[in-house]
Amino acid sequence: MKNLTTPAYILDNEILEKSINSIKDSLLFNFKKSILSYSLKTNSLPYILNKVMAVNGYAEVVSKDEYELARLIGFNIDKIVYNGPLKSKETFLEAIINGAIVNIETKAEIEWLEELPKEKIFNIGIRINVDLAIISPDDSKLDEDYSRFGFSVESGEFKEAIDKINMYENIKLNGLHAHRTTLTRSISAYDKICEYIGRIAKDYCLDLDYVDIGGGYYGIMDNKPTFNQYFSSIAKKLEIYFDLSKTTVIVEPGNAIVASCLDFISEVIDVKKIRNFHIVTIDGSRNDIDPFYKKNNYSYSLLLSHNTIKSCVNTQIVAGGTCLEYDKLFKIDNQQLLSVGDKIIFRSVGAYTMTLSPLFIRFFPNVYLFKNGKYSLIRKNWLAKDFFNIYDTKNL
Repeated sequence: MKNLTTPAYILDNEILEKSINSIKDSLLFNFKKSILSYSLKTNSLPYILNKVMAVNGYAEVVSKDEYELARLIGFNIDKIVYNGPLKSKETFLEAIINGAIVNIETKAEIEWLEELPKEKIFNIGIRINVDLAIISPDDSKLDEDYSRFGFSVESGEFKEAIDKINMYENIKLNGLHAHRTTLTRSISAYDKICEYIGRIAKDYCLDLDYVDIGGGYYGIMDNKPTFNQYFSSIAKKLEIYFDLSKTTVIVEPGNAIVASCLDFISEVIDVKKIRNFHIVTIDGSRNDIDPFYKKNNYSYSLLLSHNTIKSCVNTQIVAGGTCLEYDKLFKIDNQQLLSVGDKIIFRSVGAYTMTLSPLFIRFFPNVYLFKNGKYSLIRKNWLAKDFFNIYDTKNL
């Protein structure tokens, strides 16, 4: 690891496979019919997508670009779950015609159904708005107690939407999508969501082939719910309303698969003293490991470049290599002063980091695969020429 070119992400193949297989095994144990659909937005690294595809998993995509990426990776259209408001009309229609699981998110999509061939019956799902302030206030985030996604039962728009869909003689509404990120990620939060959509399905006499519960689960972590605990409880709630020997349960994990299998390694490039503390600058950035800028602590370890014992100092502030004043990561108190060449390994940073990292000051870093005790480069860092070559330079 000392010889890796920094900054870089490190993908642990064993942990990735363990996460995928644990979810698959838990689904098979708890449901007669289920689908593991991996969320591309969480981390779209092709190596990860190929691992999901290898176990007959689906690709959960939320835009035209993600849809096309899934196709380039090799996912058949009928192994795609298509969600979100950024579908294009062309990919929306293509997906439905070729057997993808497509969940309506916008009113325009309902109008697009008119353009499907009339001589064949097509299946479609719809996303329901899950208002946690009503269903489970303890699980709602302070600034996100409502969701902006899906059609609201309470406002009447859910009924309007399904009434319009039912007007098409060649369209069957066969699925309900109910993904909702919760504050606690608790089992009880999923229980309440399952009860809610079960009651709605009953009230509106929906004949569903599938129920899509979405993602948001904890991964393989100590003192957190296991996949088996999540899915066992979900199954008990859903079977009150659905015949689970006929109704397929879809889950869309992202974080639960990739968060723990990716680390980030960065090297100290400068140490200076300001006032009565030291600033330790690394060649990585908070953008690489905390793109939401919400974390107040990190799981990390130090890899010292030499064995010389240096004196302890009161305070060290580890900061990123950008020109942003607020690119500060964490504080180290009463420990040995770090030196240029020392490395910091940030643990379990695979979720949303690579897909949300901006092209700010430094382009995309290396990605290494750790497999069978060896490191190999699976994505080379972008250089200026790589960025330059994506543009049509003839018109500059």
